Amino acid sequence: MKKSVLTRYRVMAYVTGVLLVLLMIGVIAKYLLTMDGADGFVSLVGIAHGWLYVLYLIFAFDMGSKAKWSFGKLVWVLLAGTIPTAAFFVERKVARELEPLIVDGAEPVGA
Repeated sequence: MKKSVLTRYRVMAYVTGVLLVLLMIGVIAKYLLTMDGADGFVSLVGIAHGWLYVLYLIFAFDMGSKAKWSFGKLVWVLLAGTIPTAAFFVERKVARELEPLIVDGAEPVGA
């Protein structure tokens, strides 16, 4: 597997994870604390998370299919972007598991 496959998954896992935590904070501010201005924040972060989660799904599915994961494992990784903070833990576990499978794209010297 190319390093870029893992890298783009890791980036999107962090982005969607951070946005989901921000969304959770915004929802708490909007509904529990009834703070002014939380409506716009929740709307903006919710839309951003939704669209970027689609990219996360694409990249995670691509990585999982190249790693030849089982269906259950792939579903768990895909759902990690919907559970606050889960993406961070799942990303770290996935990275540790797949780093030994990374193939350098460079040609051997003298070949």
